[in-house]
Amino acid sequence: MKVSLAYGRGMLDVELPDKQTTLIEPSHLAGMPDERVALCAALDAPIGAVALASQVTPETRITIVHTDITRPTPNERLIPWLLAYLEAAGASRENITLLNGLGTHRPNTREELEQMLTPEVVANYRCLNHEPENDEAHESFGVTRTGAPVLINRHLINADLRVITGFIEPHFFAGFSGGPKGIMPGVAALKTVISNHGAHHIGGRTATFGVTVGNPLWEEMRDIALRIGPSFLLNVALNTERQITGVFAGDLVAAHRAGTEFVRASAMQRVEEPFDIVITTNSGYPLDMNLYQAVKGMRAAELIVKEGGMVIIAAECSEGVPFDSPHDQFLRSVPDGEALLARIQEPGFEWPEQWQGQIQALIQRRASVHLFSKLDEAAVRAAHLIPCYDIAATVRAALKPGGRIAVLPHGPLTIPYLAN
Repeated sequence: MKVSLAYGRGMLDVELPDKQTTLIEPSHLAGMPDERVALCAALDAPIGAVALASQVTPETRITIVHTDITRPTPNERLIPWLLAYLEAAGASRENITLLNGLGTHRPNTREELEQMLTPEVVANYRCLNHEPENDEAHESFGVTRTGAPVLINRHLINADLRVITGFIEPHFFAGFSGGPKGIMPGVAALKTVISNHGAHHIGGRTATFGVTVGNPLWEEMRDIALRIGPSFLLNVALNTERQITGVFAGDLVAAHRAGTEFVRASAMQRVEEPFDIVITTNSGYPLDMNLYQAVKGMRAAELIVKEGGMVIIAAECSEGVPFDSPHDQFLRSVPDGEALLARIQEPGFEWPEQWQGQIQALIQRRASVHLFSKLDEAAVRAAHLIPCYDIAATVRAALKPGGRIAVLPHGPLTIPYLAN
């Protein structure tokens, strides 16, 4: 049986044994027949809020938060439509700021902003990258549960109207993306994110796909996002072709809740028993542009792999780990995953983006992890992973008679869960 895996900007074909292979994909939902009409209708009749147009005057200072280059949000459609809606309602272009919600990621170049937002938007609007490491670019809103300062980007705080955009998918430790995540970690300071994403939260059983209520990490994100005052949410659901299947606008929490239940119905798939081998991806570009992001696809596979089984992930990693990033430095600072987990437990330990390495190490306690990518062997082994150069051959060498294989062609866009 030939399966096609999302990989980079295309698909990777792999031949697998028919009778031993199970394909696990999201339930397909067709794209909306007129996405722009659906978006404007949602803005006019939002969930738990008044129509967005009624909140706009020529004097209203508006900040729109959007996702960065690592996310497949169709910003090139959403943002121009949203801007046209706001200006039709009376907003002044000079009072609108577009704020790139980087979280802890690198700044995006002008070329990347044009790719995401269109050249016309970048040329005609104030477009800014969030500055997570610049405390002076933030306002203070108390402390986190561990006592770290809560700092949120000043451009968002100073706005009269805050619009938080993005898309909703199951998230490997925050339950679902979208909603409050657009603010925290989207436009929060690095030290705030480090506290929220600390080992004490990441290691909890409820910090996983599909769980928000009862997930201490997500609940703190929500509470921090609400401290700054009202924000208007514009989130969408997508199918595997990046077509919009649902639009959720209005109150930050209520609209997000409606969106998560919509996404849960299609993205989460029940399986009866764990598998010996699970082949996964990181949903292709842009999510598989580096190894840092690819932990998400590994986590989806871990949910249904047998103890002592094998996970194979296909992630292009066109931007490397990224090399010499905090994630890369952390992985290289220890000899293996167990040493990494031990270091995290040291008193006073703190490291930017420790959560990706921590989750990878926890996955490797359950299964071996093999990486098919563009990284060279030295880089893969430095990340404590096993290089894979031929997925089909790796499967043939490991598969035993009666063994079972699961394939997640779109990685974390499908979240499998065991029946028990």
